[in-house]
Amino acid sequence: MSRRSFAGKSIVETVLMLPLVLPPTVVGFLLLVLLGRNSWIGAAVEWLFNKPVIFSWGAAVIAAIVVSFPLVYQSMRVGFESIDAELEDSARSAGAGEWQVFRWITFPLVRRAALSAYILAFARGLGEFGATWMVAGNIPGVTQTLPIAIYIAVGNGDSRLAWAWTGFMILFSWLLLAASGIGRKSEQKRK
Repeated sequence: MSRRSFAGKSIVETVLMLPLVLPPTVVGFLLLVLLGRNSWIGAAVEWLFNKPVIFSWGAAVIAAIVVSFPLVYQSMRVGFESIDAELEDSARSAGAGEWQVFRWITFPLVRRAALSAYILAFARGLGEFGATWMVAGNIPGVTQTLPIAIYIAVGNGDSRLAWAWTGFMILFSWLLLAASGIGRKSEQKRK
């Protein structure tokens, strides 16, 4: 997407970025319709695995991936756009195939952007609430996520548990954000 132009590219990019700006409950509703038993995807998954995807841990994973995907897409696109095409062209002119160019030139140059993108997406996925609640529900020990557990603890008046989970989420999220920034700082020192 960062290097090719085609008819409808802006439409495709807009669709890929929509989960970033849509309310998570809207994304969850769309996933519910798309993956539910009445859809062909949901029916196919249930036929293949003999159980529905909705209200399973898989649904929680799908919701987290869909909601956090725009972060990965945007970061990776910017990373690929920052690569000097002449470097790749030089490798091709020296006889390297496309896989070799990707393996030895492109991937090492985009590695830090990819790592940062996936760490940020993972952190965003951990905090997902609305879409997860819609498609996975709240089944303790199966689909209950930390944000849902905090919500339930607050609703039950258990502020100690809510604070404990909140403190854990803040600490873990801070560690993830710090890890995503490590690559940038070491790269800046080299310049």
